[in-house]
Amino acid sequence: MKNYLNFEADIKNLESELDKLKDPYNQGGLSEVDTNKITKTQKELDKKLKEIYSSLDPWQTTMVARHEDRPKSKFFIDNLFEDFISLSGDRYYGEDKSVLTGFAKFNGQSVLVIGQEKGENLESRIERNFGMMRPEGYRKTIRLMKLAEKFNIPIISFIDTPGAYPGVGAEERGQAEAIAKSIECCMKLKVPTLAIIIGEGGSGGAIALASSSKVIMLENAIYSVISPEGCATILWRDPKKMLDAAKAMKLSAQDLLELKVIDEIIPEPLGGAHRDRNLILSNVRETIFKNLNLFKEMTSEEILDQRKNKFLKIGRDKGFISNLENLSSLDSKKNNLDHFYNKNKKNIFFTVAFLLLVIFLGMVLL
Repeated sequence: MKNYLNFEADIKNLESELDKLKDPYNQGGLSEVDTNKITKTQKELDKKLKEIYSSLDPWQTTMVARHEDRPKSKFFIDNLFEDFISLSGDRYYGEDKSVLTGFAKFNGQSVLVIGQEKGENLESRIERNFGMMRPEGYRKTIRLMKLAEKFNIPIISFIDTPGAYPGVGAEERGQAEAIAKSIECCMKLKVPTLAIIIGEGGSGGAIALASSSKVIMLENAIYSVISPEGCATILWRDPKKMLDAAKAMKLSAQDLLELKVIDEIIPEPLGGAHRDRNLILSNVRETIFKNLNLFKEMTSEEILDQRKNKFLKIGRDKGFISNLENLSSLDSKKNNLDHFYNKNKKNIFFTVAFLLLVIFLGMVLL
C-alpha cells in the first residue's frame, strides 16, 4: 500500500485510476485493456508530479524528506556496497542500533560505511530508536573512524535523523560531549570523508557525522539546526507556524547550496526518491564514485586542509579576507586589515604618539 502526503491528493487519484486501467479483470468482470487511456493517464500523472514537485515549499520538502517509503540507510548500504561487515559497540557502554557501521567494498575499494537508520516499520523503528543516536552510537563511530584513518580508508556516511536522542539516560552518559568529540574527530581525519544527507539532517545529531570533506544532499532532503516545529514553538510559541519557520531556516538543498553550506545536490526521480529506487541508487553511486576519485591524488595533509578551508569559508563571502582558498594556514598577510597595518605601521605609530602628546599637553596647560 502506497503512502501519500496531504498535497498529493490529485496524484493519488490518478495512480488509482491507472492501476484500475492496468488490471481491469479485478474491476467487476473481464474487459479489454485500454492502452490509449493508460498512456493518456500516465502523461497526466507525470505532468501533475512535475507541477507539484517543481514548486514545493520548504514545509512540503520537509514532509517529503520524512516520507515513510523514502529509501533508508540500510537500503543504500545493501545495494551500493559489497562484503559489508557490520561492527558493533563503543567499548565503553554498549551497542546503539540507530546507526549501522562497518567496512565494505565500493567498486573494489575498501571504505568505512556509517548509516543512521530509522527503520522500515513500527517494530524496526522502535528498535532503531527512530534514527536518534545515543552517546554510545557516536563513540562507536569515533572508534571506527579512527580505525579507518589508521589504514587510510575513506569514510562514507548516510545522514538521516531528526536529531540526537534527548532522553535522560543519554544526557547522563554525556550526549553533548559525545557529539562534540565526533565533530572534532571528523574535522581531524586525514582520509576523505563523504556525508550524504538522504532524508532529515537534524541538529547536532546530523552534524556530528556531517563535518566532512564533502557534504552532499538528495534533492528533497533537509538539513537544519532544529526541526521546523521546534523552531516555531521557540519563536512564536505555536508549532503550527512550521511553514514560516521552514522558510526562515533555509533548510532545503537548494538554499544550502547557495549558502555554500553543502557542496552538491543529487537529483531525485520525479515525485521523490521513493518512486524510483533504482534511479536514486544509480545517482548516488555515480556521485560517490566521482567524489572518491577527486581525493585519490591528494595527500593526507591536503585532504585535511581542504576540509578545514571548506568550513572556514562558510559565511565569509563579504568579510575582510580577500583570499578564501587557504584560510587554514592562518597567514596574517591574507587579512586585509593586517596587511594595511603592516604597510602603514610607522604612520600609525606617529599618529598615535602625536595624539597622546596633544592630550598630555592639554592636561598640563589646563
